[in-house]
Amino acid sequence: MSKVAIAVKIRIKAGQRDAMTAAVQPGLATAQGEAGTLTYLFHHDLVDENVVWFYELYEDDASAKAHSSSAAFATWSKSLAPFVDGAPEMSFLKPVGGKGI
Repeated sequence: MSKVAIAVKIRIKAGQRDAMTAAVQPGLATAQGEAGTLTYLFHHDLVDENVVWFYELYEDDASAKAHSSSAAFATWSKSLAPFVDGAPEMSFLKPVGGKGI
């Protein structure tokens, strides 16, 4: 099986970056304990302060699905809703090479 990566761009409401960052922390902690979750990173966009990003790398498709279908993820995602401005933009990727893969 091949690894699966997901890049997620989220537009947040103006002035909510610090609050969003705080709200994200429990989800980052949960991802630490997911066996098939290899990388789960949260980023601030350096150009647009109202955009944040996630970069996720999973051992395989089953691991990605286990993460996104968990009860913990559902609860955590709902907790982020007050800060989000629109639907997330998600890109599903197949890593093919490079450092750190």
